Amino acid sequence: MEINLNRVDYIQVGVTSQKTMRLLPALGKKTTQKVAVADNDGILTCFGMKKSEAVPVFKTLPGQKISRMDLGGAAGTPQEKIFVCSGSQVRGFTKKGKQFLTFDANLTESINAMHVSGADLFVCASYIYNHYCDCKDQDYFLSGDKINDIVCLSSENLSRPVPVLACQDRVLRVLQGSELAYEVEVPGPPSVLERYNKDGGEDILYGTTDGKIGLIHIGEGSAATKWEIDNDKKKGGILCLDAYDITGDGVRDVLVGRDDGTVTVYSFDSGNEPALRFELALSESVTSIQGGCVGKESYDEILTATYTGWVTGLTTEPQKAEVGAGDEVRMSKEVQSKVEGLRAELEQLQVKVQLGREQYQQTSLSKTAVSVVPAFSINDKFTLCQDDASYSLTLEVQTAIDNLLLQSDVPIDLLDVDNNSAVVSFSECDSEPNGNFLLATYRCQANTTRLELKVRSIEGQYGTLQAYVTHRLQPKTCQVRQYHIKPLSLHQRTHSIDQDRPMNRLSLVGQFSFAEIHSWVVFCLPEVPEKTPAGESVTFYFLNTFLGTQLHATYSKGEGHFKSDNISTISILSDVLSKEATKRKINLNISYDINDDSVSHTLKMIHPKLEYQLVLARKVQLIDALKELELHEGNADFLIAEYRSILDESASLLEEYKRQPAHLERLYGMITDLFIDKFKFKGQNVKARVSSLLEILDGYDLNSLLDFFREA
Repeated sequence: MEINLNRVDYIQVGVTSQKTMRLLPALGKKTTQKVAVADNDGILTCFGMKKSEAVPVFKTLPGQKISRMDLGGAAGTPQEKIFVCSGSQVRGFTKKGKQFLTFDANLTESINAMHVSGADLFVCASYIYNHYCDCKDQDYFLSGDKINDIVCLSSENLSRPVPVLACQDRVLRVLQGSELAYEVEVPGPPSVLERYNKDGGEDILYGTTDGKIGLIHIGEGSAATKWEIDNDKKKGGILCLDAYDITGDGVRDVLVGRDDGTVTVYSFDSGNEPALRFELALSESVTSIQGGCVGKESYDEILTATYTGWVTGLTTEPQKAEVGAGDEVRMSKEVQSKVEGLRAELEQLQVKVQLGREQYQQTSLSKTAVSVVPAFSINDKFTLCQDDASYSLTLEVQTAIDNLLLQSDVPIDLLDVDNNSAVVSFSECDSEPNGNFLLATYRCQANTTRLELKVRSIEGQYGTLQAYVTHRLQPKTCQVRQYHIKPLSLHQRTHSIDQDRPMNRLSLVGQFSFAEIHSWVVFCLPEVPEKTPAGESVTFYFLNTFLGTQLHATYSKGEGHFKSDNISTISILSDVLSKEATKRKINLNISYDINDDSVSHTLKMIHPKLEYQLVLARKVQLIDALKELELHEGNADFLIAEYRSILDESASLLEEYKRQPAHLERLYGMITDLFIDKFKFKGQNVKARVSSLLEILDGYDLNSLLDFFREA
């Protein structure tokens, strides 16, 4: 059964960060709750609702950007003290707005995750975890990868508080004091954690950057996954979670906020598996989500905070009263007074804008006047999507975007995105003198604040993609964002690989440090932490999201060993690592162990993709001719079933073909590279035989292709 929720906008603050809005505990049952929200201007705002109006309780002065918020208090008392962190400083406020705590954690980096439990404060910077009790240092832990979030579990079944770190390398790290107790593998990079039961318990909700959600039972020595929800609909990444019984069935529902603006509610039927009950798309990313009662007594609601600072409620209260005429009159009066108040506020704003324009014009006539460049913040994300082996570039601006210019010095394909309404135009560019392989302009509609693009790179070709973002404010200014396309850009970190595949080996020996070879691997591969790992050696596993081939990397001071079932991966690594070592004037002793069986193995992995694309291309080529025949004959009944099926599915076939430009050429290129790389390691140059290879590909047959590779 679906639930009906009605949207109500309460207030707007400045740009907000992840998890910076909380609901204070209610004073009694069915009473409304106060809302605390913090923004990037450093302002903490607390408000409540009275007669459908947002009434401020307190508001702090501007300061350093607030990156996280949590509620705390003494054990056994209402958790109504507000804690916020800015930089490396944590401040505490009472529910009335009085500041009672200023604590500097003395970290070299800004705090990006925080949890408060009684007298215990848990904070995390990029790689560092610190635990303080009564502001005194207790525990410290250095993580192997970037920490995105933290929660601490406590219950009767646990002998001690159990901190859990969400780390970028697809792992939840469970700590015991300053030591790692154990790790829990999750299906994507975890971006947010939330306790399923805030009153205590061992269940923890997690959300990933690629849109997956799960519930894990955490014990002191081991963990068990209760359920997982895959991202089948290709929605955005998870930014915030909460557990609250919005359906009123006595079981906590899971509230989810995503970076594409989607708000979803999952509830539980008789079984323990979650089912979708509600979905709504807001126009910007949802940074915080909470369940409670804010607008009116006895009506539960979902409260969200968005990137540009809108605090919005999705309430169970009906929009219109249905009980009687008297109530309808009362409701209409409430609405009428609200409309009058908004009109008065609009008139005041119009007067302010007019005065500001006049003042600006007078100032601009002065010879010494300088136009003030309007500053605007950009929330951007450049992530690899495993499903279609493409990069998703999301740009979100606090004001309307006028246009976006994309420039790349490496060959990349722009892919179609369904929810992108901007008009794209391409400019001719010459790659030789200027190094431009792509120049594309996106012209946005009037109120576009969020833009999503998809690009696909070619492994072995690396460089920089630049995005020039221009807003609609006057005077117009532009900000540039840069994104590195890495040599092995389509590889993604994974927990394990299939050791039984035929593997090719690359070994490096030389006078280089652990930090130097790690920096080379960071340059080559995505999802590798920039900080040099602790210890003397490290091992990483990678999966090629396009082909499914794999890479095993192990390296330490003075040596590195790389194994892959794809010769081209070894070839790219060898070329790039040699160049990086040459830049630093380091001599490398490079050795190879090539397994010829790996070539046929890779071709067999490419086969289903190539066969599918060839069939798709053939069907698309037939569509126009079949439509002409249908028009000429009046119907398609005379055609064989295969051709009738192509006509029936023509729209979806054309859409799929349009979504994957140059897909077939990309596969041809991979097979050609594999052919050249196989013989390169044998000291043979076979580029003259590439034309013969392309002829075989045009009349594709797997066995003929395998024979050609063996006989060449």
